[in-house]
Amino acid sequence: MIHYLLSECSEYFSFLNAFGYITSRAGAAVLTSMLLVFLFGPSLIKQLKIKQGDGQPIREDGPQSHLLTKKGTPTMGGLMILMGIVVSTLLWSDLSNMYVWYVLFVTVGFGVIGYYDDYLKVKKRSANTKFSGKIRLLLESLVAIVAVSGIMMLQRDGLNTALAFPIFKDLLVNLGWFFPVFAVFTIVSFGNAVNLTDGLDGLAIVPVMIAAATFALIAYVVGHSIFSGYLQVHYVPGTGELSILLGALIGAGIGFLWFNAPPAMIFMGDTGSLALGGTLGVVAVAIKHEIVLAIVGGLFVLETVSVVVQVASYKLTGKRVFRMAPLHHHFEQKGWAEPTIVIRFWIIAVILAMIGLATLKLR
Repeated sequence: MIHYLLSECSEYFSFLNAFGYITSRAGAAVLTSMLLVFLFGPSLIKQLKIKQGDGQPIREDGPQSHLLTKKGTPTMGGLMILMGIVVSTLLWSDLSNMYVWYVLFVTVGFGVIGYYDDYLKVKKRSANTKFSGKIRLLLESLVAIVAVSGIMMLQRDGLNTALAFPIFKDLLVNLGWFFPVFAVFTIVSFGNAVNLTDGLDGLAIVPVMIAAATFALIAYVVGHSIFSGYLQVHYVPGTGELSILLGALIGAGIGFLWFNAPPAMIFMGDTGSLALGGTLGVVAVAIKHEIVLAIVGGLFVLETVSVVVQVASYKLTGKRVFRMAPLHHHFEQKGWAEPTIVIRFWIIAVILAMIGLATLKLR
């Protein structure tokens, strides 16, 4: 909205031409969403405390310290993140760009599914979801299918069903009819991967912001004909506008971290974690960097793999590989302090992001 207004006014005030650039609007989106969360976050936390009473139910089979330190903390903090992302994106994006709408559709759709899951947990006072896992996955898949179908129609034939490989500049593998299945799996699995990682104060939000910043840069390059040509990545017209949405995510994440920093005043819940993971997944699909997502978001992948390995091992052998899954709880059980785990996981996320960015040049 502001984008169009400033474009009209730039005829009279030349300095407003700066907001015609994606980079300027991405920076404005960061500041806008951050301020929105700072302004409305405290009142939202207050309302959630009143409505939820004892706050988010804590796993009884989890670290006992959580029962003492985290009890009474409200959940659904993802609502403030979603507010910042949606409002800021609508204000600063080119609303004629359909990539923006498809990504927002996944963000809000996954957020609604996560909200319902959080609602049932709070209502039933149980840390274990009362939302059928199969139904939840089905709903997530339906949202992803709509977005993937729309994105494929926006891209030229040959690219819309292809999987690009990092490092190899010309390597495109056409997956044909299997590509939509792969793309939906990417979105849904990454949404749930972030969800599994969200178990300690500040643990999930910072790696999400690191991944978002990485993909904001990649989306800008992929959507720019000159830069994509220079770096020899596949040019996908229109995807540069996603940098603004990711900028809004980063700003909202910074605002949320203010309240989620240890000791957390609020948890993002499935409302936030599903939405943020789904956003990263659908952006990766849109800009043809699904494999790079597995690198940049390797921390989330590792957390998910730890759960899969733990469940498979216990069912097949009756033995557990880790003291507790997901992986961050394993280190808690080993005696690592919560801040130590969180900061070391942040460091891993930064390293993985740098490796992911390096793939732009190593071709």
